[in-house]
Amino acid sequence: MANDLSHAAKELGIKYFLVSYVDLFGSLRAKLVPAPAIGAMQKTGAGFAGFATWLDMSPADPDLFAVPDPDSLIQLPWKPEIGWLASDLVMNDELVAQAPRNVLKRTMMGADSIGYQMKTGVECEYFLISADGSRISDGADNAIKPCYDQSALMRRFDVIREISDAMNTLGWGCYQNDHEDANGQFEMNWHYDDALVTADRHVFFKYMVRTIAEAHGLRATFMPKPFIDLTGSGCHMHVSMWNGEENVFSDPDGELGVSELGYHFIGGLIHSADALCAITNPTVNSYKRINAPRTVSGATWSPSSVTYTGNNRTHMIRIPDPGRFEFRLADGAANPYLMPAAVLATGLDGMQNQRDPGKRLDINMYTEGHKVRGAKKLPLNLLDALRALEKSSVLRTALGAPVIDGFLKLKHEEWNAYSRHLTQWERDTTLDI
Repeated sequence: MANDLSHAAKELGIKYFLVSYVDLFGSLRAKLVPAPAIGAMQKTGAGFAGFATWLDMSPADPDLFAVPDPDSLIQLPWKPEIGWLASDLVMNDELVAQAPRNVLKRTMMGADSIGYQMKTGVECEYFLISADGSRISDGADNAIKPCYDQSALMRRFDVIREISDAMNTLGWGCYQNDHEDANGQFEMNWHYDDALVTADRHVFFKYMVRTIAEAHGLRATFMPKPFIDLTGSGCHMHVSMWNGEENVFSDPDGELGVSELGYHFIGGLIHSADALCAITNPTVNSYKRINAPRTVSGATWSPSSVTYTGNNRTHMIRIPDPGRFEFRLADGAANPYLMPAAVLATGLDGMQNQRDPGKRLDINMYTEGHKVRGAKKLPLNLLDALRALEKSSVLRTALGAPVIDGFLKLKHEEWNAYSRHLTQWERDTTLDI
């Protein structure tokens, strides 16, 4: 039914559509289209000025059109007269090379051409904070180890229930909700799926959580490290690769139940980890999470080295079960489309070049990591990550020069703006030198 959006509007009682897209910074943009106009919009797309968002365009560029994907239609559970649509960006009748959703689809087509489909699940951690953003929203949520705290979880039951119910109404299969390791922090899990389906849901999830939090007088943030003494918000990604109904990462005879192909994929991530970091950890604030000292709970739960392991949460990659792995590097600022595109690109490089991930480490990297020789360290800041991305022929070739060059240009501008900012720390420590 959704293939004809005009028909879907009549059948579902939709009065308006949000025709949306995500720019290079992960910002969600949209136009609100009345249902009587959606038929024409489905054919030609909603018009935007590309320079007005983070897409590395100029005011001289022609109109940008967001062509809605009917398969992505989501009827807002809390406002069913509105339908949300992810879109593919087109300019001059050609797909925009640096548009994140286009990048992911193009990378997936490359995998499909050799018989593979990547499936992913994401763990999107977030904080519920005060409306002004200055503190967590629950003053009683002050335990030193607040993870899985039942009382703190249930004090936010109304918000969590509404989000969870919405996911199940949409058929996502929400199967658990919990209070996370930081005070005021939560995580909600739904079933894995095709990488594009998960990416669209990831985009919508962030919008949904923020909207429902606001309706309860709160604010939700996916910022990687909003409070320096608390655990940051990651976006752990679970990855498997399929050929039809066969999980090609699964091998009963393989180490930890993972196939040789799966280990080559992991080898690709390890090979390109420093460059990958620019995309999975794309803000200045990101590096206050992955290179953080111990938090009040006792651990940061984020990696600082390029290593992999079995069921051990102190490494960049964890293999918790046969046939899949968990990529623990990405944070809440990661672009929902560029993140899986970059992971797939580097993993395919690992498969095609049979990259060796090296020896699995089963030690506690937080206490014994200094004993490991030869393990690469993750970038210390955004600038180091951007410089690594500049040198990455793997990501440039796979994702395309337009997206890499555009991303680097805009992120260098962001870094320069940050570098020009005078902080109170500088005044406190150097005013009297």
